[in-house]
Amino acid sequence: MESVRYAGQFPVEGLLCSPCRMVAPPFERAVAYTIYQDETREMVHLLKYERMRSLAMPLGTLLARAIETLEDQAGRDLVIVAVPLFSSRERQRGYNQSVLLAESALKELRRTRPAWKLVAAHSTLRRVKNTQSQFSLTPKGRRRNLQGAFAVAHEQPIKGREVLLVDDIYTTGATARACASVLKRAGATKVWVATVSRAQPEMIAAWDMETHERN
Repeated sequence: MESVRYAGQFPVEGLLCSPCRMVAPPFERAVAYTIYQDETREMVHLLKYERMRSLAMPLGTLLARAIETLEDQAGRDLVIVAVPLFSSRERQRGYNQSVLLAESALKELRRTRPAWKLVAAHSTLRRVKNTQSQFSLTPKGRRRNLQGAFAVAHEQPIKGREVLLVDDIYTTGATARACASVLKRAGATKVWVATVSRAQPEMIAAWDMETHERN
């Protein structure tokens, strides 16, 4: 499994699709522990689709390692918000895997970074549109699919605060952008993004090629 030093901080050239490189994201920086492949890919799949909740703890620990790389950039007083699922999808799955990952990471960070003032406010952000699965969509399709998908239910926990948005995978950044935009409009001063894994650069390049061929 690759370390956080390999996945690193992004977006940087080559890790974003062409349209995303043309517009600055509404978040400050995104970090991931590793590439979405091999063992990590299998673990995330089992957590999301096979109800293996116990995997949230080791994956959350990896997420905490990624968050620690923001130590010299983000504030110490962060509000943690997990990317929400639509209510019917969460009921079907039985949980939101991003919330489980965030809570596991928070537990680990309270051990390794006791001086940080971290609070969770997952109910702040809601998914108000039952969107199509992002899995098979192109970057353009992902952005269109998420238009109007998120809303802030409670502004108070994030108003005037820095927010750490947590998810399992960073693919094209469409979800992170959509969530960060509504969080900023609701009063968050800065939004940082942390995920367990991120898409392989080769996948982004393939999407770029497919998009150009269609145009």
